[in-house]
Amino acid sequence: MFRGKNYKESAKLVDKANLYDPTEAFDLVIKAAKAKFDETVELHIKLGVDSRHADQQVRGAIVLPHGTGKTRRVLVFCKEERTQEALDAGADFAGGQELVDRIQKENFFDYDVVVATPDMMGVVGRLGKVLGPKGLMPTPKAGTVTPNIAQAIEEIKAGKIEYRLDKTNIIHCPIGKISFGVEKLVENYQTLLDAVIKAKPSVAKGQYIKSCVTASTMGPGIKINALKTT
Repeated sequence: MFRGKNYKESAKLVDKANLYDPTEAFDLVIKAAKAKFDETVELHIKLGVDSRHADQQVRGAIVLPHGTGKTRRVLVFCKEERTQEALDAGADFAGGQELVDRIQKENFFDYDVVVATPDMMGVVGRLGKVLGPKGLMPTPKAGTVTPNIAQAIEEIKAGKIEYRLDKTNIIHCPIGKISFGVEKLVENYQTLLDAVIKAKPSVAKGQYIKSCVTASTMGPGIKINALKTT
């Protein structure tokens, strides 16, 4: 794989064999970020579970104390009488069947999160094949199927993120920007890690947190000692 000059310079700062304490790891992430834009900092947590089994799924949603540094666009499916309520609460798009039609006919995906009231799930369910693969299908577990539209929108805008396993049993999540500084990144990291640990399936045996790696958009991966708390 081709690596640019900046990446190679950044990689020299990191000992790939070392497990860094959280504070040290995020200090390194910031030092290794060489791009001319405010890079996103991501966390990748590999778990000792098997996502092919329903009873070993790990999924949920949390509000990061310092947000993600990105303003997320929210689409809300609701009845016509609640459309204005959703827009007043900060939704970027709100509506019912007309939005379903727009998504199906125009491939409309100009949003980051989809919220739906329970009485709209019969309609929204038809979009499962297009929203599901993009991770946009609203679910009660993520708090995106709810009668409380305003609260859901407020939490998403404040930095609520959804975490869930991929097919390789890894959780990938953004936890901030380089400009946040070490302290805020560590606090966001610890909040996410605590939530993942709390969500451990009762059937999970052996080592639960297999590995924990952080990296900026253009930077090298840095292994974190997830047993060390902040």
